Amino acid sequence: MNDAINNEIRHQLRESAALMEKMAAGTVESIAAAADLIGTALRKGNKLLLCGNGGSAADCQHLAAELVGRYKRERRGVPAIALTTDTSILTSVGNDYGYKEIFRRQVEALGREGDVLLGISTSGRSANVIEALREAGRLGMKRIVLIGGKGGEIGDEAEVVIAVPHTDTPRVQEAQAIAGHIICDLVEQGLGE
Repeated sequence: MNDAINNEIRHQLRESAALMEKMAAGTVESIAAAADLIGTALRKGNKLLLCGNGGSAADCQHLAAELVGRYKRERRGVPAIALTTDTSILTSVGNDYGYKEIFRRQVEALGREGDVLLGISTSGRSANVIEALREAGRLGMKRIVLIGGKGGEIGDEAEVVIAVPHTDTPRVQEAQAIAGHIICDLVEQGLGE
């Protein structure tokens, strides 16, 4: 094996591990608060909506699947909907109203007071996620964001902000995935059998 490649692999693994330590020091309370908001809403019969772009869209689908199916425990399925999956809605709303509206319009149609919207944005500047969060606020929904670094203006639109203390997209996405798994685990524990 090439020493340069091996060193690069070690560097990236160590960088990721160091970020997890920073997460443990700075995001525990916000992760717990997010899990509590989601768990409380689901126990009351409300639902979770999720939105994001690119890799964050995939994370939305992943988290919704963990909650509708199961994460670790057998339990009833719960209503979690990734707003990133219906290509007919995404393309028709994008075409008729603009890309900025693709999630807001779905929140308007599907969201109700007491529901929760989880927006995921590595940069914190995703205009369509910001618009969805604003719509959720108008409807009386609770709002959570998973962001990287300082997260731009998106953090101003949510009750709970989980800010990954990094700006490198791959590291932020790794940390967001772990935060999402922890949230699923805590929510599932709170739902019982």
